[in-house]
Amino acid sequence: MRVLAIDTSGLVASVALVEDDVLRAEFTTNDKKTHSQTLLPMLEQLRQMISLELDTIDVIAIAAGPGSFTGLRIGSATAKGLGLALGKPLVEVPTLEGLAYNLYGTDKLVCPMMDARRNQVYTGLYEYIPALPGQTSVARAEVSYELRVLRDQCAVDVAEIVEECNRLGREVIFLGDGVPVYLEQIREKMQVPYSLAPAHYSRQRAAGVAALGAVYAARGRVVSATEHQPIYLRKSQAEREREEADGHTGT
Repeated sequence: MRVLAIDTSGLVASVALVEDDVLRAEFTTNDKKTHSQTLLPMLEQLRQMISLELDTIDVIAIAAGPGSFTGLRIGSATAKGLGLALGKPLVEVPTLEGLAYNLYGTDKLVCPMMDARRNQVYTGLYEYIPALPGQTSVARAEVSYELRVLRDQCAVDVAEIVEECNRLGREVIFLGDGVPVYLEQIREKMQVPYSLAPAHYSRQRAAGVAALGAVYAARGRVVSATEHQPIYLRKSQAEREREEADGHTGT
């Protein structure tokens, strides 16, 4: 299966192609340029570097949200456009699940955090379990893992998710762009052992979205390009400001 993946849910812009469990190409930048400037050139450079014919891909995996409202819209519009033009289905990978997939196979709890501002993070809690408990492959030592959602992605105060980590009483790995923003609070409030993911795992990667997207696509979790909509979780700042203004004017 050939999976083309796009992630523009945060500060990182990332595109990748995974084919039958092999990462053929990945292009990731973590800069201040807007995704509208970088995404299409990145896709074109990836296509040229591996001589990819776009009509040969099977599915387009998109980091569906939550995340930056503008970033999600850019990635969504690009994925929808490609899906419509190529007649290919989309697989919607929740952003926090894609981030958690960077740490595939760990025996620790995984807590991705994206800065949602207003002292909140987009976050969730995840763990890995053997896909076939009690069984192994012919190679005996070979085990595959399944991502299990312990707390679905949400927008909450940092203190709330840290409290839940403490309550579960297991070692935690934190990752995501929200970690450096709220690291002081994490250090003050965490009562169980924890660590921070290293740089090459700590941000969104389209390779992870593609790999997890392939798993979900194999399970039939695909939508048409027309059906796809980003997952926002919260109202945009513009919507909140409009509601506040309407409240003040009594309309």
